[in-house]
Amino acid sequence: MIKLNRVTQLPANFVWGAAMAAYQVEGATQEDGKGQNMWDVYLKKQGRFSPDPASDFYHLYPIDLKLAHDFGLNAIRLSISWSRIFPDIDGKPNTKGVNHYHRVFTECLKNHLVPYVALHHFDSPEQMLEEGDWLNRKNIRRFVKYAEFCFKEFPEVKNWFTINEMISLASGQYLGGQFPPNHHFNVSEAIQAEHNMLLAHAQAVIKYHELGMKGRIGCIQAIKPGFPNTNKSEDIQAAARYDAYNNRFLLDGALLGIYQPETMKLLNQVLEANNGKLIIEPGDMEILKKAAPLNGMFGFNYYRSEFVENYNGENEERVNTTGDKSSSSFKFKGVGKFVKRPEIPRTDWDWTIYPAGLYKMLLRLKHDYPNMPTIYITENGLGLKEELPADKLINNDDKRIDFIDQHVAALLKARKAGVNVNGYFVWSLQDQFSWVNGYNKRYGLFYVDYQTQKRYPKRSAYWFKELSKTMNDEEGES
Repeated sequence: MIKLNRVTQLPANFVWGAAMAAYQVEGATQEDGKGQNMWDVYLKKQGRFSPDPASDFYHLYPIDLKLAHDFGLNAIRLSISWSRIFPDIDGKPNTKGVNHYHRVFTECLKNHLVPYVALHHFDSPEQMLEEGDWLNRKNIRRFVKYAEFCFKEFPEVKNWFTINEMISLASGQYLGGQFPPNHHFNVSEAIQAEHNMLLAHAQAVIKYHELGMKGRIGCIQAIKPGFPNTNKSEDIQAAARYDAYNNRFLLDGALLGIYQPETMKLLNQVLEANNGKLIIEPGDMEILKKAAPLNGMFGFNYYRSEFVENYNGENEERVNTTGDKSSSSFKFKGVGKFVKRPEIPRTDWDWTIYPAGLYKMLLRLKHDYPNMPTIYITENGLGLKEELPADKLINNDDKRIDFIDQHVAALLKARKAGVNVNGYFVWSLQDQFSWVNGYNKRYGLFYVDYQTQKRYPKRSAYWFKELSKTMNDEEGES
């Protein structure tokens, strides 16, 4: 039996799940008529990592979903591969791909796991990328058509998310360049892509309600709070500019249907410093405004916070992709630079471990967005360098247990303060392929031996199971 620490009880009817993304777990990139997405082409050219077989979820989903049920989960967050359903983005649906997802969703329900499904998780079809990805408004129409197909085709799914982590996708493509098409600090492209993704989300939400679907729909945002490194006015302003770029712009658009004046004032400072511009076409804001009150839930991915200091130099980003601690840096002209504070613990990949940031941001969401629907923490977890124990029994990942324990405690504290947050999805269910790190960074509750594809539960899986037994009619305590 695993000893519980900060969190000793979960609320009744709490959503207690795990997350994954299609391309990071499925493998089978050339099976059953799947078309190419932007990663298939890019990774082959890059030659560093192969997405096959990943965790082979395409074939082993019955095993993984049964493990999720057996270890106390009641929900699972996953995504659909657009190119698996539509190998030709403008063509007919691929029956084999469609039937695969029917089987997956049926297996979820068989194991008493409520599926929460994202339509897009960093994996645009290759043709979409070649035609400008989210910078091309033609792709907004394509996305809405694809979404409408899925809404009608998969009645098993009652909880839909449109697009996962707009900020991470846009920044990865157009700021840091870790994602294809590998542009570096093209701020106009990054912010324009975010605006266009908000339009795609909004139009999909409107379509969902026009169809009279029986369920909920929302989006998932990666929120990364930024705190001023000192109480100097210039650092406070730098943190505000960072917050406008990283959080407020997308939150305003999705939840309010407007870009508040203060948000745009700060964002324009970022654009001006980088010779950038944002094009908002006639009718765009009316679409966002119409969709905002129709969101039935909100996904909040939280991994870390940042401490921001004023910076006026040139743009620079070094991403830690190897786990070589302190090898990362981020300097954004007109915004600020990230500071590593010695009193704040960090992972081997330089991500702060700061559960207080989650608590503070949940309270802020309640205050700044009073019409906020039910919030779910749709990703949170700790990546570690792990090896299979010699006895092949239980991987001791107490660091992960402590990380999750701290963050769930912060969630429950915010809940007691009146925040409508009712679920937690750990990233991730099983070890899986990483876009930037390949296979050397493991997040799973279950260790995957990539040579044999056998699963081994870690201590964190048993901790999850133990805590799942505590749900009752009283509020969770921490």
